Amino acid sequence: MKVIRSREFKSQRAWGALDICNMNGITTRLHWTDEPYKWHINDGEEVFVVLDGAVEMKYRANGIEQSVILNSGDIFYAQIGTEHVAHPQGEARILVIEKEGSI
Repeated sequence: MKVIRSREFKSQRAWGALDICNMNGITTRLHWTDEPYKWHINDGEEVFVVLDGAVEMKYRANGIEQSVILNSGDIFYAQIGTEHVAHPQGEARILVIEKEGSI
């Protein structure tokens, strides 16, 4: 049993994570960041939930770059092959559910 107060979590580095659980190869991690990630494509599906703060999620669909602002409570689902990058707007806390070992 765990109780995690996500708004209290802060890492010493951008995209530092607290591992919450691994269920049959699917990880759930809480990330803290104040810096953009990098463009990437996961080798599996990804669920990206903004718990605190705001994040501009940039993604490429059919070769066209698009973006959406995700606020606290918003969810971004990346299918296999979705190229994307997260740009927090200040500090953000994000719950990421994905295949173990994804970047």
